[in-house]
Amino acid sequence: MDSRTVLYRRATFVTHLPVAYLYTPAHCWLARVGTEPAGPRWRVGYTRFALRMLGEVVDVQWDRTPGQPVRSGEVLGTIEGFKALSDIYCAGRGQFGGGNPALADTLDAVNTQPYDAGWLYEFIGEPDGRAMNVEGYRDLLDATIDRILERQQQQEPEDHA
Repeated sequence: MDSRTVLYRRATFVTHLPVAYLYTPAHCWLARVGTEPAGPRWRVGYTRFALRMLGEVVDVQWDRTPGQPVRSGEVLGTIEGFKALSDIYCAGRGQFGGGNPALADTLDAVNTQPYDAGWLYEFIGEPDGRAMNVEGYRDLLDATIDRILERQQQQEPEDHA
């Protein structure tokens, strides 16, 4: 697998994005990790940006079992961070391949190695049609961070000098 990354920096947010991955509008990454008789196998995790919004991950629960059919946008389980509790949505259609078994012992990898050992789940099938390459994701991050900065500026009290 291609291990190249591109540096992304905007405001106070900095990360390295793997070039060979696909990215979703919900800030998940997808990496093709093999091929099964039913189709390509994809590994999915949260991007550093998603994890920054969620806070340190403290729990992951799955509502699906391996082999069950899944569709893009379906809730597969939940993820809890210090800042928020969120549903985990499917990033493609096909069959649920299961959650990362290493997360049963510790969630450290989700927080420290989100683009590698910290993957969340796998599915066999096709990625969501809205998945984009790294350049598209960089554009999405730019727009998202700009909206956050604009909201913050609007909420700051007026300076009464």
